[in-house]
Amino acid sequence: MEHLKKQNILVVDGDHSQISEEFRIVKRSLLLNAFAKGEAAIPNGNIIMVTSTQPEEGKTFCAISLAMSMAMERDLTVLLVDADVAKADVLKRMGLKAEKGLIDVIEDETLDLADCLLRTNVPNLSLLPAGKKHKLTTELLASERMGELIDEIAKRYPDRVVIVDSPPVLANSSASVLALRVGQVLYIVEADRTREEELKEALSMISSCEHINLLLNKSRFSSGKKKFSSYYGYGYN
Repeated sequence: MEHLKKQNILVVDGDHSQISEEFRIVKRSLLLNAFAKGEAAIPNGNIIMVTSTQPEEGKTFCAISLAMSMAMERDLTVLLVDADVAKADVLKRMGLKAEKGLIDVIEDETLDLADCLLRTNVPNLSLLPAGKKHKLTTELLASERMGELIDEIAKRYPDRVVIVDSPPVLANSSASVLALRVGQVLYIVEADRTREEELKEALSMISSCEHINLLLNKSRFSSGKKKFSSYYGYGYN
């Protein structure tokens, strides 16, 4: 937890802050979609891909913070999947190490998914590392074996939410393949950096997912404006 705090990433049981309140708002609409019933139900709605247009726009930061925020829910189990094989930053950000992960499970059908999952000191949060780098990563993610794993991940527990940290759309072809597998996308847009024409191009490449939510990241506010965390500064214990 201390390792994450130093990076300003949201942590479970952390102090009330602006970022914790903002992710409460972000997760609520995603959760409503994830567990919608009847005509409103979304296929694989509980699998949420987090991506961006280009690298360094904050997608991994947002993916971990979203997973942490969802892990605060009393009735959910959360699985954070690092699918950015080329630049697998989730474990590095969390100060963890692993030998096997997603790509290993896809390539080796004798390998059990459970053997690659990492437990954390957050009771209802587990991790699936990216695994080894592979020259055919996109093809592996597009394979029938990947489809079977997605079904297993999504349906093994009825209260599970899966957060998939994907490569940036315009930096790696894997993102457009992953969009075929998920029910929702949380698309990170960096304020004052993400270009409109690139954003439109990237969104068209993941349009196979019908439920795409945009999150503005790294925006700056005037210091004179009160934000969420200020409410807890008065009399909160």
